[in-house]
Amino acid sequence: MPSHLFADRPAQPPEPGAVDALISQTRRLRGEVDAVRRDAVADEDDPQNRWQRALCDLAVHQLDDLGAHLGQLKAGLPGPAVTDTAAAYAEAVLETVPAPRLSGSLLSRVGSAEWDLLTDDVHWSDELFQIFGRQPESGPMSLDELPSMVFAEDQPLLQAMVTDCLIDGKPIDGEFRIVRSDGRVRTVHMTGEPVLDTDGCTASMWAVVRDVSELRRSERAVRESRDSLQRHQHIEHTERRVAVELQEAVLPPWRGSLRFAHDGPAPLDVAGHYLPAASTGLIGGDWYDALALPDGDALLTVGDLTGHGVAATSSMAMLLGALRGMAVAGIRPGALMGHLNQLLETSVQPALGSALCCRYDPASQLLTWSQAGHPAPLLFRDGTGRPLARPEGVLLGATTGAGYDEAETRLLPGDLLLLHTDGLTRTAGAPAGEDGTDRLLALAPRLATARDAQDCVRSVVEEFGEGPREDDACVMVVRVGR
Repeated sequence: MPSHLFADRPAQPPEPGAVDALISQTRRLRGEVDAVRRDAVADEDDPQNRWQRALCDLAVHQLDDLGAHLGQLKAGLPGPAVTDTAAAYAEAVLETVPAPRLSGSLLSRVGSAEWDLLTDDVHWSDELFQIFGRQPESGPMSLDELPSMVFAEDQPLLQAMVTDCLIDGKPIDGEFRIVRSDGRVRTVHMTGEPVLDTDGCTASMWAVVRDVSELRRSERAVRESRDSLQRHQHIEHTERRVAVELQEAVLPPWRGSLRFAHDGPAPLDVAGHYLPAASTGLIGGDWYDALALPDGDALLTVGDLTGHGVAATSSMAMLLGALRGMAVAGIRPGALMGHLNQLLETSVQPALGSALCCRYDPASQLLTWSQAGHPAPLLFRDGTGRPLARPEGVLLGATTGAGYDEAETRLLPGDLLLLHTDGLTRTAGAPAGEDGTDRLLALAPRLATARDAQDCVRSVVEEFGEGPREDDACVMVVRVGR
């Protein structure tokens, strides 16, 4: 702010009405931001929530700063009384502080001072004594005494600003840290100018000191929370990449239709697809698999483990590897499920899982299957579909020593089996009471005219894969050749 004694720099103050309107807008905006801050979810364990709250805090402090600057505009040029210049300026700044905070800390965050070089008189406002933690009875500090309360690293900055102001007539504008008598460290921002006498010599210096400790703390909190959020996002990205790579290494490598079990009169045409969850963005523990066994049978399986990320995919990899090994060894579906239950129960990463395990004999066209808390296969025949009757079987990892029954179904040429995890039919925003199984069964006419198993999978994905998905899912279609 130019001094009123510099005749060669006449000031042109803004229109009072325009400044008052800006002050009102700033107050209103600050109140709205403060309301958002109060309504923010205070979850200190969530890096994003910490970052959002820190941004709100910083916005409030910056709006307080804006209000202070507008107060400077409203104050206009200092009056002719040198002693009252800084005090009047500080009082005008305080007028812009929103009403709810007037009784709080902001009232003591702006103080004023004036040092008379001719009489050695020093005047401090009451607020400045509060900022420095100094008792008024001790009196104000001279310019020579002031550095004693300043951080050693910041003393050269203060001394340079004061020297430039007193000798070269430059305005003061800078920040430094002080150590109060009670040991508390505060960051203050000082602005001021020299007052010249009629001969152009410096007669005194006035300054306005603002305690910006909370503002700087808020800015630091934003930086730290932003860095924390970026680290969290990097970890999430890395975890997702590892989970995707692990899933791709475990799930069947084939794409499109897979044809096998050619030894019998009804070979199989198999296709599968994985649908990720839209809400979490993390890979889950869903799987599908089809495997030709040494005795000529075919293994068909889908399953789902609880959780997402590397923990879920690593448990899925362990479980699917064990399932394949036991199927190759000739263990039947019911007994195989019992072993998987024991394996999951004793795992170092406890989890629950649902699974469906089918063994198909191409010679007899007999499907033997068992399930653990999993949706039953859907059988489509002659243009209609129905779920197969489920044998008994609880979730994997739910109870010790669980037994799993088996069921048998004879398949006919042209039959189509649809195996899926329950995440397929759970779509966000679906109407209440809607049964996803009925929607799948309603696809019977389209599936009956499909060219191959891959075309059937494409129809299912078109029906269930477009909207936001609450959970990841797998679907596998098995069509019996004619």
